[in-house]
Amino acid sequence: MASLASISHLLLLFLLLLPYLAISQSNIATGWSLVAGDKESAPWLSPSGDFALGFRRLDNGDNFLVSIWYDKIPEKTMVWSASDKNTPVVAPRGSKLAVAADRGLALNDPRDESLWSSDPIVGAVAYGYMSDTGNFVLRNSKAEILWESFKNPTDTILPGQNVSNNGILLSSRLSASNFSLGRFQLDLQDGNLLLRTINLPSSNANAPYFQFPALSPPVPITGISFNGSGFLNLLHDNGQTSPLTTVSGGSPGDYYLRATLESDGVFIQYSRPKTGGNWTGVWMVPENICKTDLALATVGSGVCGFNRICRLDVNYRPVCDCPRGFSVVDEEDEYRGCVPNYSQSCGEAQSSGPDVFELEDITNIDWPTSDYELLQPFTEDECKDSCLHDCMCAVAIFRGGDMCWKKKLPLSNGRIDMSLNSKAFIKTRKDGFPLQNPSPPGSNNDKKDTLILAGSVLLGSSVFVNFILIAATGLGFFLIYQNKLKRFFKDESGMDINIRSFTYKELEEATDGFKEELGRGSFGIVYKGVIAIGDSEIGVAVKKLDRSFQESENEFKTEVIIIGQTHHKNLVRLIGYCNEGQNRLLVYEFLSNGTLASFLFEDLKPSWEQRAQIALEIGRGLLYLHEECSTQIIHCDIKPQNILLDEYYSARISDFGLAKLLINQSQTHTAIRGTRGYVAPEWFRNMPITVKVDVYSFGILLLEIICCRRSIDIEAGNEESVILVDWAYDCYREGTVEALVGKDEAAMNDKKKLVRFVMVAIWCIQEDPALRPSMKKAMLMLEGIIQVPPPPSPFAFSTISTV
Repeated sequence: MASLASISHLLLLFLLLLPYLAISQSNIATGWSLVAGDKESAPWLSPSGDFALGFRRLDNGDNFLVSIWYDKIPEKTMVWSASDKNTPVVAPRGSKLAVAADRGLALNDPRDESLWSSDPIVGAVAYGYMSDTGNFVLRNSKAEILWESFKNPTDTILPGQNVSNNGILLSSRLSASNFSLGRFQLDLQDGNLLLRTINLPSSNANAPYFQFPALSPPVPITGISFNGSGFLNLLHDNGQTSPLTTVSGGSPGDYYLRATLESDGVFIQYSRPKTGGNWTGVWMVPENICKTDLALATVGSGVCGFNRICRLDVNYRPVCDCPRGFSVVDEEDEYRGCVPNYSQSCGEAQSSGPDVFELEDITNIDWPTSDYELLQPFTEDECKDSCLHDCMCAVAIFRGGDMCWKKKLPLSNGRIDMSLNSKAFIKTRKDGFPLQNPSPPGSNNDKKDTLILAGSVLLGSSVFVNFILIAATGLGFFLIYQNKLKRFFKDESGMDINIRSFTYKELEEATDGFKEELGRGSFGIVYKGVIAIGDSEIGVAVKKLDRSFQESENEFKTEVIIIGQTHHKNLVRLIGYCNEGQNRLLVYEFLSNGTLASFLFEDLKPSWEQRAQIALEIGRGLLYLHEECSTQIIHCDIKPQNILLDEYYSARISDFGLAKLLINQSQTHTAIRGTRGYVAPEWFRNMPITVKVDVYSFGILLLEIICCRRSIDIEAGNEESVILVDWAYDCYREGTVEALVGKDEAAMNDKKKLVRFVMVAIWCIQEDPALRPSMKKAMLMLEGIIQVPPPPSPFAFSTISTV
């Protein structure tokens, strides 16, 4: 009996200690270590395995960073790295990371010399712990925190983390793949939270390009907090908090969340489903980093560096371009800026002026902080002439009908701004003139004498004859090369459009006499062809436009310019065009898997996973057309036949840019365009046509993708399901959305997403355009980033049939 009682007591003691034993399994005791490049050195994981601390290999393979990353996702996104004065510490292969009682987390190189440590540590470290919040902590024997990574952030903060050190809170990396110190910082100065650029290689900070909002009346800010519910807040010195974000990226139980100061200077809150998917930005500042607050950013190069132009891509991230006549300083660091391919001097009259230079016109571009002279009132021609004859002038901006702003190098804070209604005249050296300036005054006579003497000698020898022959040959090749270059399109704004000009004969041969027809659409017939690119041949789709385009050369040129400027992975790429006589043709890449219609409505149905992915890809392409192009594009004919599938069955939108083009978010009344069954109600009424007509068509298409059937199906099993829109809303209202997918088990097992997709589709097909979401909001709802409110009946205001 005694022995039985002893066993019972031991078992009880074991059960009581079990939680503590489990915790201790995640502790890293003093003396434990990891070795860089050693496959046996597994990273230290958090209890759930969500986060890991260890060595992260850099691109060259022999250098490493001590880092914390998300370990369960394929991209292993990094959230922290060991740094010294905001500069990441690079460890060579063989370096050792250990938990030391006196130095805390200690990094030594292969010769056992110190590279970095987390000291000063007050007290003796007993163990380290990688928590499920992403925080690595060092504790003493009483479990008191001596040091934590949350108090020493790099470029990222996580839920549960407060950052409140006065000075630099976050520092960006140099680029997405270069973890060196970048050009952007999140600073806390005198109670203000600021985003700044710094002048590398120094740490000198410029004036802020963004200032976070303060309370009213102002209360000094003491830090930033990422709470456990997924919201960012500002901390104030009176103990108050004020919301920085009003949209959560989702529950931390279901989503990975982070906020990162990116290498391009944008501070973004990200969300990623734990079940799979990609990181999606749910909030960012500045919303348009290219248009910084000029009252703040009066010094420095701006986001993209000196002599560059900033524009936004589909994800609202900056893209940096050099103007024509300029080249990047450093291909490895795009933010170093650009330099002109010429120089001009005020030393002599021939070094500047219309004999040497010409002006390139670019619309709606400005470098607003580089002015040195304002001429007013001035005409456009007077503005151009003044800059052309001014040896200090690099660019002139004509704006407001009579204002001429002259600018000198270096140009700063360059951006595209469609609201400017201005023209930029950029000075470039004429062809045939050397890129270098003529020699300084005082040296001309000597060089002329030398040239005359050398010419006299050469004229008496065959060497000079050979020289002439070589020069003539070179000139011939140059002219041929220039002729080829002219076959690539240049738009009226002065921007290069990398698409090829074809002759009609070339396209006739490429299509074997327009033999194989791929399809017919609203704008013409499409033929299959093959063209030579270098030493290889590629398949193309040649669209022969109908007579409405043949009669309007100006409209055709406009379409080509707009289409040539669009670049997105979910749009069909334009390769070239033909504008010869009455012939108007467009040459697109050939996509091997045909249209979505043939994929969706055949007997062998695509999987639910494929359909959901295709829906998201179409939405991303439409979002780009609506909000990310320099010229807004309303497609006007979104339907399965205009969605093509590449070799990976990724969706690409075709026929964009061949309908009504809208500039600067404007509205228009126009003739009905589109396809029966997909046309929004406002086409039939005296109402403005906006991007919401595409949202409506997308809603219809989304229902077709969900159900694998056409919007109108006369052969449907019952009368209620003939019109898909009516049936879908009835199923949603009655709570039977499973009926829409028939026996598709994958869709029924993913009911949460199925219901979400149906609800978004119903919002998109609201008869009142004001009730329809933008494509941006529709995408946030589809991806589960924001909640989808219950949609009303789409027919609440119906007065006519829309099908």
